[in-house]
Amino acid sequence: MADFSWAPRSPVEHALVAGAHGARGIEAGVSLTEIRNFDLIQVMARRGQAAELAKAAKARFGVAPPDAPKAAQTSDATLVWSGPDQFFVLSKGGKHTMQTLAPALSGSLSDQSHARVLISISGTKARAMLAKLSSIDLHATSFPVGAAAATSMDHTSVTLWRGGDKSDGQAVFNLLVFATFAESLWHTMLDAGAEYGVAISHSEELT
Repeated sequence: MADFSWAPRSPVEHALVAGAHGARGIEAGVSLTEIRNFDLIQVMARRGQAAELAKAAKARFGVAPPDAPKAAQTSDATLVWSGPDQFFVLSKGGKHTMQTLAPALSGSLSDQSHARVLISISGTKARAMLAKLSSIDLHATSFPVGAAAATSMDHTSVTLWRGGDKSDGQAVFNLLVFATFAESLWHTMLDAGAEYGVAISHSEELT
């Protein structure tokens, strides 16, 4: 009998070809990086218990969870607003999982680690590429570091937030999309960024 082993595979594994895409002979204006092997827990307050959840979350993370479309950075996690009285806990290394968070938080928890794909988008033309797919104003004055939105791109629901800028000052946008729609959106972003040149990669590091 053949040995069988189960190992998680990226939903965009077949579509992600590391290297250059689109315009050649120029420095890539867009960088698309799939972030792999992360922990993502969605936390939702039970009816009438939003204040209690916020208090418990602040005790756990040292910062209050966002109560508006924002992302809050802690020492070892990112809390991302995902709707009224709910937020994502994004982390690495098993520090904030269902097992560790359930005793600490009073809300309803759901493990989304394998249900979502996380994509980091940066580059001099990142905003121009995203503007083709979203109606959100991503200019720095309207969408500063820490801003977030539950929105759609090319008719696909996503959670989008702006992370910390790169060392060269370039903005970084992070995007969560349901795994079942990830490959389609990935191809759409490649098409939208092709004229600027796209650098494609994957990483184990959160941005």
